[in-house]
Amino acid sequence: MEELEQGLLMQPWAWLPLAENSLLVKAYITKQGYALLVSDLQQVWHEQVDASVVSQRAKELNKRLTAPPAAFLCHLDDLLRPLLKDTACPGKATFSCDRVDEAMILRVQSELSGLPFYWNFHCILANPSLVSQHLIRPLMGMSLALQCQGRELATLLRMKDLEIQDYQESGAVLSRDRLKTEPFEENSFLEQFMVEGFCVSHMEMRKELGEMQRDAT
Repeated sequence: MEELEQGLLMQPWAWLPLAENSLLVKAYITKQGYALLVSDLQQVWHEQVDASVVSQRAKELNKRLTAPPAAFLCHLDDLLRPLLKDTACPGKATFSCDRVDEAMILRVQSELSGLPFYWNFHCILANPSLVSQHLIRPLMGMSLALQCQGRELATLLRMKDLEIQDYQESGAVLSRDRLKTEPFEENSFLEQFMVEGFCVSHMEMRKELGEMQRDAT
């Protein structure tokens, strides 16, 4: 199961549009089982199962289908991969979800070998360690990288001001007044850089979520 845990960690998050709402999903599927994470930006749910669980659940949900668990896992991978890679794949599968207490059931309907195929992902609330691994740490890493880029940009702009000052002290003048700029204020720039970066990211996420919800309806 360690392979599933490591594989899931390497997968990107993607939006899964549903009739009820849209969810963030990441999944990793092999012939031995799958691992799945689902989030509505308020809570995170998780399921990880091996081939034996897949075989038993497939028998319960698909009595007319007989196949090894690897075949069902391959089919689930075929259904999820285009969605999680932002590839349009209309009509291949229908997704819906139900929430019972703290659990979430993500339901899938499609066809396999010309027969109806049903699957339910039974997800429970993810533990704090899992949430930290897949959400908090990556987000903190991105935030620190953004701050580092901001400081590097501030240093570059400060050096440009010194370069311009050197030209001016050597007698250089602008040929066009409209090109003149004010001296760079590093503290104000860094504060505005972080505030605007957060606001833009938040607005873009809300916009994408809204578009997904409209498309689903």
